[in-house]
Amino acid sequence: MSRADTSGAEASQNTSGAGASQHTSGAEAPSETSAAVAVPARAPSLLWTFGLFRSELVTTFRRWRTLALLGVLAAVPVLVGIAVRIETGDGSSMGGGPEGGGGGGGPAFIAQITNNGLFLVFTALAATLPFFLPMAVGVIAGDAIAGEANAGTLRYLLVSPAGRTRLLLTKYATTMTFCLVATLVVAASALAVGALLFPLGELTTISGTRISFAEGLLRALLIALAVAASLIGVAALGLFVSTLTNSGIAAMATTVGLLITVQILDQIPQLDALHPYFFSHYWLSFADLMREPVYWDDLQRNLGLQAVYAAVFGSAAWARFTAKDITA
Repeated sequence: MSRADTSGAEASQNTSGAGASQHTSGAEAPSETSAAVAVPARAPSLLWTFGLFRSELVTTFRRWRTLALLGVLAAVPVLVGIAVRIETGDGSSMGGGPEGGGGGGGPAFIAQITNNGLFLVFTALAATLPFFLPMAVGVIAGDAIAGEANAGTLRYLLVSPAGRTRLLLTKYATTMTFCLVATLVVAASALAVGALLFPLGELTTISGTRISFAEGLLRALLIALAVAASLIGVAALGLFVSTLTNSGIAAMATTVGLLITVQILDQIPQLDALHPYFFSHYWLSFADLMREPVYWDDLQRNLGLQAVYAAVFGSAAWARFTAKDITA
């Protein structure tokens, strides 16, 4: 009997509590509605976007894989400089005039290293651009989306008010920042090694004219920027591949494989009509910045071609990513 009375009392209290709770909810409903309305007004600001970009940069450049890639790129100028130093250790020259070998590409720059260490910057960029730099960018771009999906963090990134478009643009901006940093690492390493092993001073351009060392440094910076801009299309291609799979390794391997395939096709004479449309065809046009006067035609073609690749594969990446079912 007492248990029943107790149950009845508890039921009465629960009913009263429910009524009070409903009354309280009804009283607070306007404030909750106001809060719900206020949420869209606090959409991600520009400052918040920069915060997301900074977070992506920190995450990318803290990875051991990224540091290892930058280390390999920095080692290439060291190896080239030591090889040239050993080859010319008896005071001999590597041969070749300003116009020698390769139409102003890597071999012509190698012939000038012993005269001026600044030419090691141009040689190192010419040596790394066909393979090392695109491979490094392909690894970073290929892992941008697929790596997050593979690690199970992509879904959590999208829970935040980032949005898929904003996140994709942030990933692309991070990849392009890596392009610039990687190029500058090669240039800085080459400049340090060139100053250590070879004399510095006035430069002889590919055209045979003389320019000051200060102007040579400026042209070296412009060449580094041109090389970084040459990787815009590769970054967009890698990002598109990254949206097609949830495996970071598969995306990186596919991107690097496409880079190698395109460069092989660019060397086949029977495909000569298609060569101007391959993103790697005008990569070595940066050498024209060392002519007097500068030849801008191939440089402009290169930048235009990279912009087209960036637009096409960037749009494809956006279309794929915004419609993709995120399960990881």
